[in-house]
Amino acid sequence: MNDKKLMNKAADNIRILAASMVEKANSGHPGGAMGGSDFINVLFSEFLVYDPENPSWEGRDRFYLDPGHMSPMLYSALCLQGKFTLEELAMFRQWDSPTPGHPERDVKRGIENTSGPLGQGHTFAAGAAVAEKFLEARLGKEVMQHKIYAYISDGGIEEEISQGTGRLAGTLGLNNLIMFYDSNDIQLSTECGVVMNEDTEAKYKSWGWNVIKINGNDVDEIREALKQAQKEGATVADISAGLAISVIKNALLKVIKLTDPKDLGKNVVVQGGTFYNDAVLRSFEKIAGVHATRPDIAGIMGAFGAALIARERHEAGYQTTMLSIEQINKLSYTTKLARCQGCTNHCLLTINKFSDNRQYITGNRCERGLGKEKNKENIPNLFEYKNKRIFAYEPLSEAEATRGTVGLPRVLNMYENYPFWATFFKKLGFRVVLSPQSTRKIYELGIDSIPSESECYPAKLAHGHISWLIHQNVDFIFYPAIPYERNEFPDANNHYNCPIVTSYSENIKNNVEEITSGQMRFLNPFMAFTNEEVLSKQLVDCFKKEFHIPEAEVRDAVSEGWKELAMTRLEMQKKGEEVLKYMEEHHRRGIVLAGRPYHVDPEINHGIPEMITSYGMCVLTEDSISHLGNLERPLIVMDQWMYHSRLYSAANYVKTRDDLDLIQLNSFGCGLDAVTTDCVSDILTNSGKIYTCLKIDEVNNLGAARIRIRSLLAAIRVKEKKHEKREIKPANYERVIFTEEMRKDYTIICPQMSPIHFELLVPAFRAAGYNLVIPDVPARECVDVGLKYVNNDACYPSLIVIGQIMSAVMSGKYDLSKTAILISQTGGGCRATNYIGFIRRALTKAGHPDIPVISINMVGLEKNPGFKLTPSLIQHGLYALEFGDIFMRCLYRVRPYEKVPGSANALHEKWKKRVIDFVGNTKILSHRKYRKMCRQIIRDFDNLPMTDEKKPRVGVVGEILVKFLPAANNYIVDLLESEGAEAVVPDLTDFLLYCCYNQNFKADYLGATAKSKRINNMLIRFFEWLRKDARDELAKSKHFEPTAYIQDLAKQAEHIVSCGNQTGEGWFLTGEMLELIAQGATNIVCAQPFACLPNHIVGKGVIKEIRHEYPGANIVAIDYDPGASEVNQLNRIKLMLSTAQKNLKKTNS
Repeated sequence: MNDKKLMNKAADNIRILAASMVEKANSGHPGGAMGGSDFINVLFSEFLVYDPENPSWEGRDRFYLDPGHMSPMLYSALCLQGKFTLEELAMFRQWDSPTPGHPERDVKRGIENTSGPLGQGHTFAAGAAVAEKFLEARLGKEVMQHKIYAYISDGGIEEEISQGTGRLAGTLGLNNLIMFYDSNDIQLSTECGVVMNEDTEAKYKSWGWNVIKINGNDVDEIREALKQAQKEGATVADISAGLAISVIKNALLKVIKLTDPKDLGKNVVVQGGTFYNDAVLRSFEKIAGVHATRPDIAGIMGAFGAALIARERHEAGYQTTMLSIEQINKLSYTTKLARCQGCTNHCLLTINKFSDNRQYITGNRCERGLGKEKNKENIPNLFEYKNKRIFAYEPLSEAEATRGTVGLPRVLNMYENYPFWATFFKKLGFRVVLSPQSTRKIYELGIDSIPSESECYPAKLAHGHISWLIHQNVDFIFYPAIPYERNEFPDANNHYNCPIVTSYSENIKNNVEEITSGQMRFLNPFMAFTNEEVLSKQLVDCFKKEFHIPEAEVRDAVSEGWKELAMTRLEMQKKGEEVLKYMEEHHRRGIVLAGRPYHVDPEINHGIPEMITSYGMCVLTEDSISHLGNLERPLIVMDQWMYHSRLYSAANYVKTRDDLDLIQLNSFGCGLDAVTTDCVSDILTNSGKIYTCLKIDEVNNLGAARIRIRSLLAAIRVKEKKHEKREIKPANYERVIFTEEMRKDYTIICPQMSPIHFELLVPAFRAAGYNLVIPDVPARECVDVGLKYVNNDACYPSLIVIGQIMSAVMSGKYDLSKTAILISQTGGGCRATNYIGFIRRALTKAGHPDIPVISINMVGLEKNPGFKLTPSLIQHGLYALEFGDIFMRCLYRVRPYEKVPGSANALHEKWKKRVIDFVGNTKILSHRKYRKMCRQIIRDFDNLPMTDEKKPRVGVVGEILVKFLPAANNYIVDLLESEGAEAVVPDLTDFLLYCCYNQNFKADYLGATAKSKRINNMLIRFFEWLRKDARDELAKSKHFEPTAYIQDLAKQAEHIVSCGNQTGEGWFLTGEMLELIAQGATNIVCAQPFACLPNHIVGKGVIKEIRHEYPGANIVAIDYDPGASEVNQLNRIKLMLSTAQKNLKKTNS
């Protein structure tokens, strides 16, 4: 696609030419021609299929213009193609002119139809579509796959001939006919309402047309509408071509991870059977911009490679066991399937029996499947050791259990903390019932209650384990939520658990029927493993309240459990050191199979550890050697998750040893590994080690894992033969500081998040002395550029953010020796805090590592002498923020009901200029004037003439960037308004208040200081003071509702999700949904990035419970992702709106 700015300039050229033609002729109709310029420009430059050298080519698409008086638009567009000269345009509407007032058919010049009375062009187009379908039926789709495009105006729609044509086209299902209707309610000399008062959209829909409403002057919306229209009736050839392109894009951008496919060079030899497909080969050439050579042996080049390696490694006197060609030709075989009975895994074996009584077995996880003894040589396997050690605790007998039975699920962080809980409950007199080892059957037990299909497999397994425990009739199930693990690495940035491990018990609480109905008692208190005292405090509170157990007894049990947990860690570390010594003594290699604690579950790791030992290598866990790592910090990433800190430290130790390598296990859907995999890879590869990552999910695909592991072993052998010397490099990253000197003349690029707010923040920053710019980058470009520079498992918002920044950096508009980047950081437990690392990695990849990246945060993460939150910046910035909230609240409330079209936007523009002048003043601003302006803006919008019609109110909530950035949510507010609804978007300030309010829970339950709680509550009071005048005015108004207090949102949410849910939007997202429902906006779009970890719990995870409490709640969760289908998103939103309209009619009847 072309650059949006370029497209707008081209459309402006068409407009200027059209207006000039009418001006020169002193007659004609310029308005329609100018209005349609964007559409015809997009159609002709990007969608219409034709041959410029052969205009009469039979295979071309056709364009039929219905309103002949709009000929200046067509002539101007064709002039830009070289079909008409400027001199010919100047002859418009003159005698013997090639540019008559109404165009006449001239195929060689690109004019398909002679213009007659209005409605005739519509009919011509429908006739052409019928003819195309007629020929398609006889010649096939491969030959006849054209599209017929038409352009019609209000006047043409009014004509009776159009009614008949429209009915016929709909009845025949002419999906090859695409018509643009320029709907502006203006006919030749009056408004359409004088002669026609009907719903054109409903009329065409009733005839069977697919109607898409768009802003006809927005390039992106025109493109998306044309894409959607073109998908109807897509041919096999179209689909095949799309698949071929996807294969190559996936290989280049996701597997090889090229920043630019052109980096491959000009001449490339391809191999692999996939390239036998001509479409795949041609797609590769087009996307990479190379000449590709495909050898005749492309599909069997691996065999030739194996032969070359065998020749290279051949030793004199070696006797081959390979059969002769005669024996191979005589060979026959039979195949059967069988289940291995060697253990509970019951692997499905494929047994190939050959005619010479040999057999070959695949599908086995270990040697038992081959009929051999498992790990006969007793090669150390710390996965197996850890799995047994963590759960090796004998529970109390029923007679000894004076306080009853407690069920503990063998899931997620239980693989880390079970020694503590087993000891703790035993000391208190509870009998522990632990769910069994995971199996496929366990998974299937809970499959019905999984709220989000894109969760990782370890999380999905939790539902099955809970279901198993429910069937055991335990007295209660205990599954705590733990935001913070033990602080194992004090110099790391933090010690969070991932959002799923932190809060997955909340998903269980809200989605398992026996728990939501009260049949099973379920306890999931939030607590932190930061240290023994913090943990003791919360457990004392919980067990005094629930079981009336004295504080001293609980503290004793905690002390015992804490000692046992520490002992378990020491035993793992000691075991790791023993294995390292074993490797040295027995001259064996070792593999650190690095992942999370729960990856030792055989159902999750699919027997990969056993496969590695079958190759004669020792298997270590990351936590068995992480204490030896001596990791150099700071890293390029925010080192904030404790399990991942172990990964980094383990990798740092592996890089120091030649006999040790690392394979990282990555559960599909693990968003955090978009951060960790790159960092672990850097630590290893920068010191000459090989990095391997295995993605695993519920599908047991050992074949692929076996190939990757054997490839690693082969690569290691090659390195050893070459006797390459490695240089051990430190893992730390030295960031570029933004200095006081830089502040004077540096341009600071900040990514767009909410245009309605950020267009006010720019002058506020400039008034404080910072030259801030917000790049205007089209949505598609953001994604495409983001995919080049960011790990492909990174979330959609990170792609958008990095895409904006890198597009600006590479645009050539800025002096990169005097450019900095600004990004916000919350310090929270989701990936957003790591965007700063993504940006630095992208800048380094692009060759600009010296560009400083400034973090703006309130938690002391990074400091820069040249950027400070001065009183001036705080005042100007916060005023701008509050004005933005007022504009958003008022504009979205009023615009759908405005009596005079465009009046709401005009009022917004009027006040926006005043606000920009106000916040752009370099002096300290008048608070009295700020208060007065807040009130006046609300009054002006409140008094804007509005209709009294009723429309569905639709709340928009979700991840902060996807919620507020139109380019990220496919312009959802415009979509809702175009579909006859009112969008309700909560204030941006509320997110800041949520971040402040979180300190209350952290101080009360998670070990944060009372001082942090006091400071953040002061900040909340300050924000509320800033909003007081606006809130009072909103409360007095006729049409608006006042902003909610953050304390009220927390109270509304806490019975569904705990306020301990603080990753991403956390409990705040649930609170927003409940507040919207309370305000009457029962229709809600939950906009979230695909596989957003926090939203699994506080978005999708709570919808079932909210619907249970509020049966009228009409909530739809929409995933946004580079690969997400916009048509699917649109259809789901329209389905929600259809329900909303029905509910509204019931309410009004």
